[in-house]
Amino acid sequence: MLKEFKTFAMKGNMVDLAVGVIIGAAFGAIVGSLVDDVFMPVIGLLIGGVDFSNMFIVLKDEAAGNYATLAAAQEAGAVTLNIGLFINAVVKFLIVAFVIFLVVKGINSMKKKEEAAPKAPPVPSKEEILLAEIRDLLAKK
Repeated sequence: MLKEFKTFAMKGNMVDLAVGVIIGAAFGAIVGSLVDDVFMPVIGLLIGGVDFSNMFIVLKDEAAGNYATLAAAQEAGAVTLNIGLFINAVVKFLIVAFVIFLVVKGINSMKKKEEAAPKAPPVPSKEEILLAEIRDLLAKK
């Protein structure tokens, strides 16, 4: 059973999948940083100085405090509805989905070009050429 698993795990498709998952995780981290550190501050500034990472609604609060940040509310044990973090996650999803769409579209266009390219007729072998010449000579007699 261990040998079967080793054979299965070492197939080319499994290695390709593992590489894809690792690259996907790295891409996810890059997109996360892009959204959190570049896009959302700019969008917040354009909207009027909104900090999306600290947009939240307190649902239940034992201390009845007014919290300036999400971290302060969570540290105090308040139950919060994290609207800003959800908006960040939606933007990350849209970016990743758009990039995947572009990759799939590019792959499909390459496949269409391969299918549309006409195949060259096979070159006849030397024997076929000689037989054709003999046939033509016999036909002339």
